[in-house]
Amino acid sequence: MSTTRNSSPVSPARERLLVVCPGRGTYNAAEWGTLNRLAGDSDWLKRFDAMRHEAGMPTLSELDGETAFRQSLHGRGEHAAPLIYACAWADLLAIDRERYEVVAVTGNSMGWYIALAAAGALSPEDALHLIGTMGLMMQETLAGGQVIYPWVDETWRPDWALRRELLSLIEGIHGRKGAELYLSIDLGGMLVFGGNEAGLARLSEALPPRERFPLRLHQHAAFHTPLQEAVKREARHELASLPLRAPEVPMIDGRGHVWTPWSTDPERLWDYTLGEQLVAPYDFTAAVKVGVREFAPDRIVIPGPGATLGGATAQALIQLGWKGLDDKAEFQKLQAEEPRLICMGIPEQREWLLARAPVPSLGA
Repeated sequence: MSTTRNSSPVSPARERLLVVCPGRGTYNAAEWGTLNRLAGDSDWLKRFDAMRHEAGMPTLSELDGETAFRQSLHGRGEHAAPLIYACAWADLLAIDRERYEVVAVTGNSMGWYIALAAAGALSPEDALHLIGTMGLMMQETLAGGQVIYPWVDETWRPDWALRRELLSLIEGIHGRKGAELYLSIDLGGMLVFGGNEAGLARLSEALPPRERFPLRLHQHAAFHTPLQEAVKREARHELASLPLRAPEVPMIDGRGHVWTPWSTDPERLWDYTLGEQLVAPYDFTAAVKVGVREFAPDRIVIPGPGATLGGATAQALIQLGWKGLDDKAEFQKLQAEEPRLICMGIPEQREWLLARAPVPSLGA
C-alpha cells in the first residue's frame, strides 16, 4: 500500500460521478413497490409521508405498496412526481461516498427539481414541497400535451437532416388554424414537442410512423413551452419563499448553464427554476454534454426509478463521441465490459455503487 512521508495510508482516489436525475414518466407498473423495497423503514420517508398526510394526500408508502398500481392514479402529477423523487432520493443516499465523489448534478425536465435536492440547493423536505406543488399545478392545469419522436437511426447515429426536417415542422404548423407547437425537450436522440391539441394533431399527421412513434406521453402537459405561462405565474406566487441556496456541488440546468457553489445567486436560481425553466425548451442533451466536458466523470449515474432515461443519455454521449462511442453497438460493448453509464433502476448496475461488504480475514 502506498504511504505518505509520515507513513499514513493514502486513501484511494474516489471515482468521479456525474448524476443525471430522471423526469416524469419513469415510475410505471414495473416500478411499483420500488420505494418501499429500498426505503420502507427510513426516517426520511416517514417525514415525507407525514408531509403528504398533512396535505390531505395519500402517502408515498401507501401509493407504492397498499394501493394497487393504476396509471390513472399513479400517473397523476401530484403523485408521480413525488414518487419519482423519493425513489431517486433513496438511490442517491445509497451511493458509497467513500468510493465515489459526485462532481456535478443535472436532470431531465422534472429531474431539475431533484437535482436541486441532490446538489444541496434545497433540503429534502423543501424539494418534496416544490415537486409536489409543481406536480399538482401541472395536473390541474394540464395545458396542452407532449409528443416524442426520434431523430437518430436504428444504430443511434445522428441523422442531422432528419433533425432539421422535424424542427422545421414547428414553423410550418405553429400559428396556423389555431395550432400551437413548440420544441419542449431536446432529449438525446429524440425531440419532445409540446403544443395544444390542434398542434399535436397536425404534428402526428405529418410525422411518418416509426415503430411506436410518434408517441403521445400520457398525462403530460406541454412542459417547457409558453403554454405554461399560467402555471409559471401561479408557481411564482405560491413558491415565493422557496428557500433555495447555493448548491454544495455544481448543477447543470436545461440550458447547459452551470450553477456553482461559489458563484450561485439564490435569487437568480429561484428566478430560473420558477421562470425560464417552465416556459422555454429544456436542452437535456446540452446538459449532459456540458457535464461530461466540464467535469470529466469516470461514470454517469442515473438514479431510479426505472431506466428509461438511459437510452437518451447514451444517445447524447454518442453524439459527443464520449470514450470513442459512435453507435449503439459500441455503447453496448462498453457497458458489457464495465458499465460507465449506470442506471440504478437496474439492480445489477445499482450494485456497482453500493458500499462493499468487508472481506473477512483469514481464520475469521
